Amino acid sequence: MSIRLQKKMKTLILLFSLILAPASTYTEDFKTKLNLSPNNNSHKRFKREWIWNQMHIMEEINSPLPHHVGKITSSARNKNAMYVLEGEYANSIFKVREDTGDVYAFERLDREKKSEYELTALFIDRTTNKSLEPPSRFIIKVYDVNDNVPVFVQKAFNGSVPEMSPVGTSVTKVTAVDADDPTVAGHATVIYQVIQGERYFTVDESGVISTATADLDRETQSTYEIVVKAKDSPGLHGGDSSTATVIITLSDINDNFPTFKQQSFHFKVPENVRVGSEVGRLKVEDIDEPQNRNTKYNFVRGHYRDTFEIIPNAFTNEGIIKPKKPLDYEKIKEYKFDIEATDPTVNMRFFKPGGPKSIAAVTIEVLDVDEPPIFSQPSYVYKVKENYLPKNPLGTVLAVDPDAAKRKIRYTLRRSSPSGDYVKVSNSGNIFISKPLDREASAWHNLTVAAQEIMADNRLSDIESHTQVYIQVLDQNDNAPEFAYPYEPKVCENAAPGKVIIRISATDKDEMLPGIIFKYSLTTEDSNFTLVDNHDNTANVTVKYGQFNRELAKIHYLPVIISDNGTPELSSTNTLSISVCKCDEKGEFTFCEEAAKQVGVSIQALVAIFICILTILVITLLIILRKRHKKELTVLRKNVAEIHEQLVTYDEEGGGEMDTTSYDVSVLNSVRKNGMNLDTGPCLYAQVQKPTGNGNSGTGEMAIMIEVKKDEADNDGDLLPYDTLHIYGYEGAESIAESLSSLESGSSDSDIDYDFLNDWGPRFKMLAELYGLEPNEYFVY
Repeated sequence: MSIRLQKKMKTLILLFSLILAPASTYTEDFKTKLNLSPNNNSHKRFKREWIWNQMHIMEEINSPLPHHVGKITSSARNKNAMYVLEGEYANSIFKVREDTGDVYAFERLDREKKSEYELTALFIDRTTNKSLEPPSRFIIKVYDVNDNVPVFVQKAFNGSVPEMSPVGTSVTKVTAVDADDPTVAGHATVIYQVIQGERYFTVDESGVISTATADLDRETQSTYEIVVKAKDSPGLHGGDSSTATVIITLSDINDNFPTFKQQSFHFKVPENVRVGSEVGRLKVEDIDEPQNRNTKYNFVRGHYRDTFEIIPNAFTNEGIIKPKKPLDYEKIKEYKFDIEATDPTVNMRFFKPGGPKSIAAVTIEVLDVDEPPIFSQPSYVYKVKENYLPKNPLGTVLAVDPDAAKRKIRYTLRRSSPSGDYVKVSNSGNIFISKPLDREASAWHNLTVAAQEIMADNRLSDIESHTQVYIQVLDQNDNAPEFAYPYEPKVCENAAPGKVIIRISATDKDEMLPGIIFKYSLTTEDSNFTLVDNHDNTANVTVKYGQFNRELAKIHYLPVIISDNGTPELSSTNTLSISVCKCDEKGEFTFCEEAAKQVGVSIQALVAIFICILTILVITLLIILRKRHKKELTVLRKNVAEIHEQLVTYDEEGGGEMDTTSYDVSVLNSVRKNGMNLDTGPCLYAQVQKPTGNGNSGTGEMAIMIEVKKDEADNDGDLLPYDTLHIYGYEGAESIAESLSSLESGSSDSDIDYDFLNDWGPRFKMLAELYGLEPNEYFVY
């Protein structure tokens, strides 16, 4: 047989075995068995191969263990060979007979826990423990049986649907899961059924719950609790089932009209209630949810819709009655009308006819109150010429009592702008001008006039009303025109005739009406300047002759007369300070003299400065006097107890341990109280008390020294007074340790030889000389 024919037969045998075996059992050996590897030698022969049936087993087998799974077989024949399993759960759940290759399961299998097991088959020699065949992997599949009940993914479901929805409207969806194999027909099929609430809702095969009726009314019942069952197709357990609860909420729609809670409403309101304020509230009931309430209120009977309006409150759904104009008890004491409550957004498809009526009767009773006077007009405007003091009243304000009592009115000026007593108001409301008014100071005077009722006891009412009075001050030509700006003109000293120096204009504090005309002229023609009128209320100052001489005059003062065409005609003289400057060839200024500027200080400013200076001088004088007075009190009132503590320098070292009782130091600070002279100041002295009881009777060394010092102070006029204990330069002589002073340190018991200091060099020469002297050679300083 040719090699090609052998290869074809071999391929057919492998394909036949692969068709019988599951696909997962040959995935990794496929290239090897078909010799498709790139490095495959086409002349290589396999003498032995694995041969076994398809491996599978049913789950939950009721027969006794172990359960036969299949058989693995090798084409090799060897009496010393044996079959071995390796891999997942080998030799625990699955075991193989070593001699026959039969595979057994020693536990009942559950496909829902594990559906496949992957193992490796070995064919080895018992003696050498070597593989006689290459290892081969295979898979044992667990076949499913219908042994699981469908279970809902959650115990309870929630859904919502608008009320009054048509039949078949989707509400929500429930889901139950069957753990069985869905690839096996009927094993994972779930059947849903409504077992509680089936009158209102249904469920289809996919778990979608829908409405079964079209009259679900939220106002009747807002929530429904139904029970849905999930049932399995008949199987091992005979079609068991599970249940779940579904809570369905009906959402609201606007399908109800508002109705009044009562048939009539009665309100009382004072006549002085403000326009737009609340008078009363109409309460209605709407059983829809707040978002579906849109109540509107309408007048259906009565002629007062121009007096009142009803504003719905979006939060409370109430109708708030507000007046649109002032109420007057003296005119109308009571208002009656009917109000209808409607909702234009109600869905008329769900309107329920025959419901309660939504019309109510409203009565508003107006209460009488003491109202303030009412002015005949809201404001008054009067005109008066400035600088004019009329004898008669400028005008009159008028207010009346709106109540039935018709009390008399008294008027009072509450506020005036600008402030001052320019305008006065009489008790009867007449307005007088007390001073001539100046339009330039204030063109308008604004007054606030109050009106109060006079009560029966001549007492003024606590309530008052106000009106505004505006007085316009008419202009009179009482101000002469003047320069519009503080001009500072300059001219070149070599300016030619006709050269325009500056263009001037004027202004007037009086009212600048459109027809005003300003005229300009010079006080004298004897000048090197002239004026040219531009006929637009301005004029040009030009050079008349030219050639100015700076040596003669560096500044020229040019008086200009400006007059107006008012009645009467007024004029003023204004001076231009024209500086004569040096100019270059181009006519540009190179050097000018600045005109002296007049700096004026008003009398009020001078008075204020003088007052400030005077105040500073007075304060300074008071401070000086206070310090002097305080110093005198300090000298006169100084306590003697403070003076005696001022002990002058005390520099005495004492005479040692044996000299501590020579005198009493506690009396050193005593002050002689008798004979004190306040003119010369208190005198400080120290009284030395001689020791007693020590046997020396005042003959101690310290006592003698004090007496000597005292005599020296009394006899020497240059020293301190006799009653002042001065510096002591005495050390004493009775100390056991003797004196510590260097004055008597010439003798020493030390045997140290200081000659070595001579060997330390020039720096220690002086020290070597001092310590190298004999004891009797020391100097005493």
